[in-house]
Amino acid sequence: MTRPPVPPFTEETARIKVRAAEDAWNSRNPAKIALAYTSDSIWRNRAEFVKGRPEIEAFLTRKWARELDYRLIKELWTFADDRIAVRFAYEWRDDGGNWFRSYGNENWEFDEQGLMKRRIASINDLPIAETDRKFHWPLGRRPDEHPGLTKLGL
Repeated sequence: MTRPPVPPFTEETARIKVRAAEDAWNSRNPAKIALAYTSDSIWRNRAEFVKGRPEIEAFLTRKWARELDYRLIKELWTFADDRIAVRFAYEWRDDGGNWFRSYGNENWEFDEQGLMKRRIASINDLPIAETDRKFHWPLGRRPDEHPGLTKLGL
């Protein structure tokens, strides 16, 4: 299975890959998202270690059961050959109605088919007031006209 764009990345293809990942995660569809990773993909997400598509799917299912009204923006940080680094922020609320903005960085490594074989994520959560939210679009894909992280001052 090939998942274009494939390495080696250019700035244009790296940006396409980042937006595709953002769109997929904003779908909150664990089974679909897991297909973007190799069958033996290795993740570090915060202090949790995940390996392979079944664990990725289970991880994402747990994540979105806890992180409600999830909206994510990713931004290309840098790229080279088969690697991409992104920074991101997402907003979500817990089942008690408390809002958070989570900030982080991810390092990605891809195989020759464009599937991600390694994802290393460092993430911090900041409690925010609902009035401080910046990500206002209907659940799902971020509209093209919605500002990204830099324009939002994040």
